[in-house]
Amino acid sequence: MCEDDHGIGRRALFVTGAAAALTLGTVSFSHGPAAEAADNQETRTVRGTLPPGSPDFVHLPVDVPAGVREIKVAYTYDRPSVPAGTPGNALDIGLFDERGTELGGRGFRGWSGGARTEFFVRADDATPGYLPGPLHPGTWHIALGPYTVAPEGLSYEITVTLTYGVQGTTPVPGYPPSRAKGRGRAWYRGDCHMHSWYSDGRRTPAEIAALARAAGLDFINSSEHNTTSSHAHWADLAGDDLLIMLGEEVTTRNGHVLALGTDPGTFIDWRYRARDNRWARFAQQIHRAGGLVVPAHPHATCVGCGWKFGFAEADAVEVWNGPFTPDDEATLAEWDNTLVASVRAGHGRWLPAMGNSDAHRSPDAIGAPQTVVLADDLTREAIQEGIRAGRSYVAESKNVSLDFTASGGRGEHAGIGERLRTDPGTPVTVRLEARGAPRCTVRFVTDQGVLFTSDPLPVAGAGTVEWRTTASYAAYVRAELRHEAAAGPVPGVMAAFTNPIFLGRS
Repeated sequence: MCEDDHGIGRRALFVTGAAAALTLGTVSFSHGPAAEAADNQETRTVRGTLPPGSPDFVHLPVDVPAGVREIKVAYTYDRPSVPAGTPGNALDIGLFDERGTELGGRGFRGWSGGARTEFFVRADDATPGYLPGPLHPGTWHIALGPYTVAPEGLSYEITVTLTYGVQGTTPVPGYPPSRAKGRGRAWYRGDCHMHSWYSDGRRTPAEIAALARAAGLDFINSSEHNTTSSHAHWADLAGDDLLIMLGEEVTTRNGHVLALGTDPGTFIDWRYRARDNRWARFAQQIHRAGGLVVPAHPHATCVGCGWKFGFAEADAVEVWNGPFTPDDEATLAEWDNTLVASVRAGHGRWLPAMGNSDAHRSPDAIGAPQTVVLADDLTREAIQEGIRAGRSYVAESKNVSLDFTASGGRGEHAGIGERLRTDPGTPVTVRLEARGAPRCTVRFVTDQGVLFTSDPLPVAGAGTVEWRTTASYAAYVRAELRHEAAAGPVPGVMAAFTNPIFLGRS
């Protein structure tokens, strides 16, 4: 075993690669035993300290000789006590191979964030979060991400072990089909934001698929943090009754975004901030790979979770994330403001809303909430088109079903995400039929605010609410179903809400 120090100030550092990254001195190994000397190992340990204000990424080069069949990395770092309200130490980790660390991820081999203290990569296997594949000689890089650094700095220790021998065979990945049996044009239920043990979740893909079926879901989307390593592990879990789409939760320092339903194996880099002006490039990559751009939990309070990139490239926005909390209420209000702005601009483009569980582990519930989409069939493309068009509503569970329409006096009719073309003064009847929402209050929200609130629905949970308006009074109408508030002006926890129906000629 060889030990070395790599602290800032102890050795030369070089700015390189992705934005706001530093490169430490290279960890060198001998040229290694002959490849036939199976299982011979070499180990190096390096230590260092990162000060407050460190760059977002610190790269540790590792000189990998020929004949290596496994790379294993283990790391630890100190966690000193800090005053209340002061971030402590948190250090993420990942790996890039000899193809380099350039932005775009050509050399990407895996990322576990802060979920694991060690990982390995071989040709035939890898730790969840990492990609199996050939181990070519050259300069590899361990990527450190100092997420937060305590005032006294972050001291780390990294141990790299190379095992020599003949490499195994890299498995050919298999991916789930982009089509399930479906029911033709129908309402399909889905949850597009969840995590397995391939990032920081605790459930296996098999456990997630079983819970998705129990939650009444027709489709799900794989969304691991900054890795595609789960993509090849869903094929056997799909079926006629469950469409499994593939994607990624692109987890930057300035917010998270779902790459929803991208082509299998599509990796989207996350190593940039809003001020770097790189986001549009990666949003375009998501679209080129057949995916949707959906900013996730834009007002979440965790460090780095708030969305700072704007919504110009977005296809939809995750308004409801997991249990409905004040940050979801703030996102709902901001989303409603975008609808008002769209009406004012008159260009017809608006940003649909969706909801997802963001489930990681028990007791997080898959499908709570879920997005219910009107789609032409149960295929990736049809579901994405329904989401993009806003033909959807969000429900707390499979128990809640809605039918929301607007109609004019001459038989004109429009549903969720559509426009009822009517003259400004023509009477319009807005109608909501709800099931599975006992004692919930119905609110109709317009560009003028909440203009109608119903009495609570019956204990049986089913009921119909109607309201009459005109396009001159309400440019759009959307529905909210809320549980009874305990007291005061709080409107109550959300049970369901719809995307809007627009009223008027344009």
